Amino acid sequence: MIRLLSPILTLGVAALALVASPALADPVMLRANPVDDDGRVTLGDIFDGAGSASGVVVANRAGPSVVFEAGQLQTMASRAGLQWANPQGLRRVVVRNAALAPGAAAPTTAGAAAAPAATRGATTEVLTWARNLAAGDVVQPEDVIWSTVQAHLAQGGSPSDAEQVIGLSARRALRAGAVVGARDLVSPRVIARNDMVEVAFIAGGVRLTVTGRATRDAAVGEPVPILNTTSGRTIDAVASGPGQALAGAGARAAAASNQFARQGM
Repeated sequence: MIRLLSPILTLGVAALALVASPALADPVMLRANPVDDDGRVTLGDIFDGAGSASGVVVANRAGPSVVFEAGQLQTMASRAGLQWANPQGLRRVVVRNAALAPGAAAPTTAGAAAAPAATRGATTEVLTWARNLAAGDVVQPEDVIWSTVQAHLAQGGSPSDAEQVIGLSARRALRAGAVVGARDLVSPRVIARNDMVEVAFIAGGVRLTVTGRATRDAAVGEPVPILNTTSGRTIDAVASGPGQALAGAGARAAAASNQFARQGM
């Protein structure tokens, strides 16, 4: 009986692997002039041939247009079972308000950002929040999108690249459609007050460690005094990872990380 079942189980596992394979994702083509008419940008607004995934909402448009990073759009399409090869090598894709987009608007070309839609006053492209975030949420690639907004709404010190904010934590509750600002974000906490932390001293190729108790919360690169419970002394250290800290010369290198997040502190 076991000999009969084993081939069946093997074939079943192989079949599941084929179903899950990205190669079987439905291929789609980017629309020549993607638009939406209700502020809810779906995969069907962006791609021809989206099929059952046409209604999947990938952004809420707060201004006259939304600008997606091409790689970000490919990831969202893949999660919905679609495959976009991006044969033109586009860096960004613009989805405009159907009421404002001219019928003969040219699509975004490779390596170039699209021109803002015609609106009253000067406009600019900035990173905005694609969904509401709660305080402490860690920013994921799909949480930020490029949008065209009135220039006076752009914040000084706003990030120029999504990579600057992905992996950071929301300092407070953030609203979908709002412009991303440096003061919105902090580095994720990796050490909590009263955690037991291993502190490393590295000098001349020699590494010494001691374990103590953290006296405050800390993110990577932040100072964290560690109480040596044996000697009663406090060690000036810098958080380097979950339950890990550096002291001495190594602490200075750790303190230089996550500079963007600390600009808002």
